[in-house]
Amino acid sequence: MTLAEAILAAHVGAPVHPGQLIDVPVDLVLANDITAPIAIREFEKIGVGKVFDRDKVVLVPDHFTPNKDIPSAEQCQQVRLFARRQELTHYFEVGRLGIEHVLLPEQGLVVPGDVVVGADSHTCTYGALGAFATGMGSTDIAVAMATGRIWMKVPPTFRFIYRGERRPWVGGKDLILYTIGKIGVDGARYMAMEFAGPAIESLPMDDRFTMSNMAIEAGGKAGLIAVDDVTRAYLAEHARRPYREFRSDPDAVFAETLEIDVSEIEPQVAFPHLPSNTRPISQVGNIPIDQVVIGSCTNGRIGDMRLAAEILRGRSVHPNVRCIVIPGSQEVMRQMIREGLAEVFLDAGAAISTPTCGPCLGGHMGILAAGERCVSTTNRNFIGRMGHRTSEVYLAGPAVAAASAVLGRIAGPDELPAPWA
Repeated sequence: MTLAEAILAAHVGAPVHPGQLIDVPVDLVLANDITAPIAIREFEKIGVGKVFDRDKVVLVPDHFTPNKDIPSAEQCQQVRLFARRQELTHYFEVGRLGIEHVLLPEQGLVVPGDVVVGADSHTCTYGALGAFATGMGSTDIAVAMATGRIWMKVPPTFRFIYRGERRPWVGGKDLILYTIGKIGVDGARYMAMEFAGPAIESLPMDDRFTMSNMAIEAGGKAGLIAVDDVTRAYLAEHARRPYREFRSDPDAVFAETLEIDVSEIEPQVAFPHLPSNTRPISQVGNIPIDQVVIGSCTNGRIGDMRLAAEILRGRSVHPNVRCIVIPGSQEVMRQMIREGLAEVFLDAGAAISTPTCGPCLGGHMGILAAGERCVSTTNRNFIGRMGHRTSEVYLAGPAVAAASAVLGRIAGPDELPAPWA
């Protein structure tokens, strides 16, 4: 079996195959301030009274928080009161939280071999830990909260093998944007995407989370990476419970396999209005910008902040650009302060936000006006995603985002003069 099939088979207690409908017990159920209120209403219709396990239902108000207006405050109030009534162990309030997909691995709530479902499409992030994690609708999540089970169709697996040495400034965001550019936004529709090969083994955990996070942008059901020493080192610091490692069998059957030489990949930019509309930085041209966003569940981790700060250190944000830095969690913000990264951003003229999804979904903290352009380390650039329908979002990694903030146009770090020039 493939990695995805092996995890699902262990949960149902029997071998599984692609296309099979299965009933699966879950290890964690997740919802946020946008999706939880719907799930809560549907949960209450079921009439069971209590969630199946108060330790395994996680609620994170992160999209419109801190509350941006009265409707968002009321959404969060519903989530807060439900968490209190249910005595949930893992409810993360403002000031003690982060963006859900940064927070849960950091808090050790997801470990290898888990099956995790969340009312958020980017739940696939946790596949970087060797877990089967996928997004579902709020009504499905309501049933999972009540029963601890889901039904699903076993997905086939599309395996991606990355070889070669990465060029300077090329990270996980560039690899996944390049991949989505190759196969399209439906190229892995309802497939488990398995990322493997020597170039993946050399990636830090933060970059692996980025790749798994964006599996959904290719239509993937999940985005998985097998556990190795890099994963185990991360888990040694974060995991709260024992875990079981799985990997694809040598004779596993993959629906498709694609080999990619990463030495050919430059830093990537996804042009409006699809994550698949990618170009290498050398082919971007002269595109002035109005805003840069560095953060989100895709690139809001400490490794992303270190990379952006490395480029912004000793430099200034272009006078025509607003640069907004959004750490993915309170712990990331704390580490930014400890390492002096926050001061680097402030000295450069960037604004630092409290952890929030904020502008990624057009929520708050950086909405675009008509015709404005933004380079963002977020995961989607659909029409109107970050504001006005005529605005434009260009997706990139933190290196390109930071360099663009300095030059006032989409640019790579190699185009920057030395800080003292």
